[in-house]
Amino acid sequence: MSLFLALKALHIVGAAVLLGTGAGIAFFMLMAHRTQDPRVIAHTSGVVVIADTLFTATAVAVQPVTGGALAHMAGYPLFSGWVAAALALYVMVGAFWLPVVWMQLRFRDLAREAATTGAPLGAAYHRLFRLWFAFGFPAFGGVIAIIWLMVAKPAF
Repeated sequence: MSLFLALKALHIVGAAVLLGTGAGIAFFMLMAHRTQDPRVIAHTSGVVVIADTLFTATAVAVQPVTGGALAHMAGYPLFSGWVAAALALYVMVGAFWLPVVWMQLRFRDLAREAATTGAPLGAAYHRLFRLWFAFGFPAFGGVIAIIWLMVAKPAF
């Protein structure tokens, strides 16, 4: 297998991990939230942060390396056309993803506190959940748009 095809396969797997982990995390957090059980939310949030650290962060680190190498090998300039649009979206997605990781850590901590004291989830948790939910749309939409750009390679 050529280096180009190996990098392309790794890049595609990275994109699948970003999309799949993001969708999975969103699903499990939403399902945990719907229970309103602080113990379930605390546990799920803890697992989600581990998944984000292991899978999402690894893919986030690999994508620009493999993408940059592929663009260079294929002769696409990095800072123009569809590659530049994908990079801009990548930065935008990251700007939404990083706060989400912090929010998930706060979910865990707030839910643990509520579970320990026997109190219901407070206003701070619910406010944070609404913000987390809102941040998911541009982040997820951005990943979908990046994948479309990689596949379609439109001329700008």
